[in-house]
This record gives sequence, C-alpha cells and structure tokens, in this order.
Amino acid sequence: MDVVTRKRRQRLQKKRPGFIRMGFRLTLLAGIFAMGGALLVVLYSLGAGAPPLQVDQTTVFYGEDGSIIGESQGGQQRYWVNVEEISPDLIDATLAIEDRRFYSHKGFDFTRIGAAVAANIKSGSKAQGASTITQQYARNLFLSHDKTWSRKIEEALYALRLEMHYDKEDILEGYVNTIYYGHGAYGIEAASRLYFNKSAVNLTLGEAAMLAAIPKGPTYYSPFLEPERAESRQRTVLAAMEETGMITGTQREEAEQEALPLVDSATVTDGRTGPFFQDYVRQLLVDEYELDPQLVEEGGLQIYTTLDPVLQEKAENQLAIELPADTEIQGSLVSIDPRSGAVKAMVGGKNYEQSAFNRATQAMRPPGSTFKPFLYYAALENGFTPTTSFVSEESTFPFNDGEDEYSPGNFGNRYADDFITMAEALAVSDNIFAVKSHLFLGPEALMETAKKAGIDSPLSPIPSLALGTENVNLLELTGSYSPFANGGYRIDPYLIEKVTDGEGNVILETETEKVEVFDPSLAYIMTDLMTGMFDPDMDTYTTVTGRSVAHMINRPIAGKSGSTPADSWMVGFSPQLLTGVWVGYDDNRSLHHGDEGQFAKRIWARTMNEGLAEELKLSFSRPPDVIEADIDLETGLLGAEACGPSRKVAFLEGTEPIKSCTEELEEDDNDKPEGQLEDELPEQKEKFFDRFINWFGE
Repeated sequence: MDVVTRKRRQRLQKKRPGFIRMGFRLTLLAGIFAMGGALLVVLYSLGAGAPPLQVDQTTVFYGEDGSIIGESQGGQQRYWVNVEEISPDLIDATLAIEDRRFYSHKGFDFTRIGAAVAANIKSGSKAQGASTITQQYARNLFLSHDKTWSRKIEEALYALRLEMHYDKEDILEGYVNTIYYGHGAYGIEAASRLYFNKSAVNLTLGEAAMLAAIPKGPTYYSPFLEPERAESRQRTVLAAMEETGMITGTQREEAEQEALPLVDSATVTDGRTGPFFQDYVRQLLVDEYELDPQLVEEGGLQIYTTLDPVLQEKAENQLAIELPADTEIQGSLVSIDPRSGAVKAMVGGKNYEQSAFNRATQAMRPPGSTFKPFLYYAALENGFTPTTSFVSEESTFPFNDGEDEYSPGNFGNRYADDFITMAEALAVSDNIFAVKSHLFLGPEALMETAKKAGIDSPLSPIPSLALGTENVNLLELTGSYSPFANGGYRIDPYLIEKVTDGEGNVILETETEKVEVFDPSLAYIMTDLMTGMFDPDMDTYTTVTGRSVAHMINRPIAGKSGSTPADSWMVGFSPQLLTGVWVGYDDNRSLHHGDEGQFAKRIWARTMNEGLAEELKLSFSRPPDVIEADIDLETGLLGAEACGPSRKVAFLEGTEPIKSCTEELEEDDNDKPEGQLEDELPEQKEKFFDRFINWFGE
C-alpha cells in the first residue's frame, strides 16, 4: 500500500489554496471582460447613433377628386400613422399579448429570454421565442426573420440602439407601423383597411383584439383563412387585457360577442381604379421624370393624378357592354379635358386581368380618316373654304414615271361622280376628295399641321397619308384634336398633377403650357365642319359617317370617325370633354365593319353623354371674324327654299359664297360652282399628277 509521507502531505496542502485563487482570478477576469464587453457594446451603440426608423411604405395614387384610386405596394401595403391616429384599444391589446413589461424593461426581458432558452434546449429546437416589442421592431427594420443565434445577437444590438436613442412611444409607434398582419398588409393602418375597411383610429375593442392576435401567425390566425382559430386567438388577447387590468370582465365579454364586419375576402384583389392609367403614370414617373423605380414603388409617395374615377368607371362599363367578352376583339379609350390637357379616363383594353397591354399608349395603328381634319385645316390655311369643290369619282394616280399606280377608293365604292364640297367630303368621309386635296397642297402641308397639333410619331410624305396610313397611338391622336376643341391651342395630355414624398414635400408638379398652333378662326371652322358627320340632312350619294349615333347626340359635339380593314376609330369633342376610341384585334385581323365597325362610335357616344351628363350644354365659341351662312347642300351656294335643304356653315368673313343656288338653277348646266378648283383650267387635272409624280421622282 501507498504511504503518504509528511513531505508529500505538505505539498498537497500547499496546492489547494492555489486552485481557489486561480478560480477566483478567472472569475474576476471573466467579469472584467464581461464588463468591458458591455462597455464596448454601450459605446458602440452610442457611437453608431440613432438608427433610422423609416421602412418601405406604400405609394398612394389619388384621383382628381382626392379619392384613393390605387396603391403601389409591390404586394406589401404599408402606411405610417402616428400613435394618436391608432385606437387605444389596439395599443393596449398589443402590449397585453406581446410585451406586458414594455415600459419597464430596457429592450430585453431577461426572465422571458431565460425561459425561452431553457425550453429550446430541452426541445432541441429554436421554436420558442421571447422577443420584446423593441427586438421585434429591430428585426422588422433591419434584419431577416431567421431563427439563428447570430441573428439574435444582431437583433439585440439594434434593440439596444433603439432603446438608447428613442423613447418608448417612438418605438411602439414604429412597431405597430411595421409588424406584418398577413395578406400583404404591413402596419396597423394597412391591416385595418384590409380587414375592416376603416382607419386604425376607428377600431373597436373586438376589432383591435382580432388584429393584435394576427402577428403571432399571420396565415395561421388569418380571419379570412382560419376564422375559428382567429376568433380563439382573439379571446386569448382579450383575456390577457383583462388579466393586466386594461379592460374589465364585462368589456371582455362584450368584445367576445361583438359582430366583426370583416371585408369580404373575395373582394380583396388589385382594387385599383383605372389600372391601365396607373401603370402609365408609373412609366412616366420613371422614364420621363427619372424617378427611381424603388422610390415610386416603396417610397410612400403621394401621387395626385388627373383621373376622374366616375368617368373612368363609365368608360370601362361602355367597353364591357359593347365588346363581346367571348371574342378576342379589343378596344381602348382616352378622355381628355381639351382646355387643360388633363387625362380624365384611360382604358387600355376590355379586361386588365387578362391582358395588361395598354392599347391606348402602346399600340401603334393607322388612324384612317380620323387624320383628315389635319388635312382640311391645312387646306383652309391655303385658301380653301368649306365649299371648295372637287369631283368625287373613281380615280387612279400613276407614279414612278407611270410604272406604279395608286388607286384609293371610297367605302363601299360609292362615288358622287360629280362635284362635292369640302364640307360634304368630310361629313361622308370621301377619300378621293381627301387625296386630291393632299396632292394639291403638297406633302409637307399635312405633315406640318399634324405635328403642330401634337402628332409626334414619324410621318412620311406619301399620298396615302391623307387617308391616315401612318401609325399613331390613341392618346397621341386624341390629344392632337385639342386645338380644334379649345380655339387653336396645343395642350399636351398629362396624367400627373403633382407628387409629394412621405413628409408632404413636393417632388414634382405639372405646369401646363398652352401654345397657339392653329388660327382660332380656322380652328372654329374645322370644328363646325366636324359637326357635319352627325347631320343626316347631309346624306347625298352616301350617308354621313355618324348617322348611326346621331340620335345619341344631345349637345354641340364635333368629331371624325375612321377605319382601316383592321381598325375602327372615333374621336370627338365638346368644349369640355374630348374622347377617342379604338376598336380592333391585336393580331390585325380584319373587322366586320357592318357590326364591329360601329362599336367604337357607340362606345364614344355613350361615354361622352355620360361624362357630360352634369355639364352645361355649351356651344363652341365663334370668333368675331367668322360668319355663318345657309348653304345649299347640293350646289355649295347660298341656300334658298326653292333649292331644297340647306345647312348653316361657318366661313371666314368675306370668303362665304355670294351667289344663290337659285341663280345656279337659272344658268347653264355647264357653269361651275363657286370655289371649284378642279377643271377651272384645262391643265388643272394634270397638275395633280405632276405633283404626285414629282414626290416620287425626287
């Protein structure tokens, strides 16, 4: 056996105090390091400064009446409201269920943390959480929601910074404005609107408890998806409020019995008014105003637009009524205030959910005869009058030294085979008259006039330009009619009144500019000519193009229809409203003009009538140097009862006919009507062909 000698026992006794001293020293050193670490954390938090409290917020779109027409949320609805704008019951419910000691701790509830750690170790998972409101807010602001220890440490640092630099009210306000409540709603205001269609300040106790119940599991406790679970969780919240003395037992019972007016979940969709309009506004903000796309989507901007929600709904309804849902035919519509250029309505297709392609701004199509008003305005500038005459007959125009031919035709191959006036030619949309006028004036006249009015798309100096063969979009074409409606001023269409940031600072504001591009008197005469398409008295060798909708017109309105094999157009206006409509197929297949060709006119007429229903029936303002004369529709001379129907036509003073139609009846049948340009000289007809050939010879 071992024998412990005195010397060895003494050595063992000497070692024991050394172990104690070492343990004490290590403990002391650990404490120093811990205190130093804590000091470093505090110094870091102080040095890092106050963390920003802002988060991505929903951009809101407003109509002209100040109503909310939509939001740019990227799937996340976000608003920021002050604590004073939130129901006190919601605040109490949140504190009771999430963090009862919020006002007493410094960002961390160590008792709850310890219990959670023990539970997680025991279960071998990280499912148990004990985050305070401050910690949750820090996570919402800066961090991911991964349940890792490193994330917990980062969360603690951010939480400490929040507690050191902000008071409790600021932290609580930030929390309830950033917590997720399900279905894309971030923050209590978004949640209150989503579930109850009201502002958070108006929440009842029962509603507040229901919303406070959701953040623990936004899908699991969704009132839309799991109403029974949500109701059970709501009772848990109410019980917690009673336990903390925030409410009485009676209040809890009443809240549990309270009927909650939840929004119908089936209606929780895009919900935007004028989605095509709003998409185009976004595009303009990024492309034209050069705003950062993220700022537009998530910057909490307030975008004030020109959209009239009532007119927009009426326009959408008219497309839905006229365009069969079971076919692929499409349509678009734009309504503008011609006095300011403000776009009041925009429909880019008959169903946005099926196709977000905006046919009002993105589709480039030939406008057909809706281009003729620019041609005839150019003609007025060059000495034509409403009674200037050409022969309407089947015609072929050779070009390229006679190697090629251009043979425009009238709709249905109907021709007067006689002289017709410009007034009649526009009313019945005679193509031969238009091409002859175009050839007589030369190619630049129409191009310059169209561009002055607002046509910015490329145009070519070709004979068929008179018949609208160059592509434009509906917004561009409709806006270019403004000078006719407002007395000669080009006013470019605009959709945005102003944009402010989350603090109300104006980022941009539209300043409209009126530029006189047309002579006011000639613009009035053209407007007067464009009323003829609705006058059945002007039916001659064919009917006026607006006859099918003439019975719908109950006020002074002017316009022009147009068509190509694949397109149907109608653009028209009153002094207060200008509307353009296009109908066709996206793949350019031919329209059945007998029935489908009438859709655009009916959509236009009904939209104009409904849009102007509450407006005064204003006449177009006639300049002092414009007179009106009764004109015989057949001869283009001054009318008389003996000659048949006559119509009042506007002229520049001094250019009106001075000869009566009765005199024409008494004269030789070979005499030519006044204002007649064709065949006045033997070589006149050849002049057209010479001009035509010269275009291509150059």
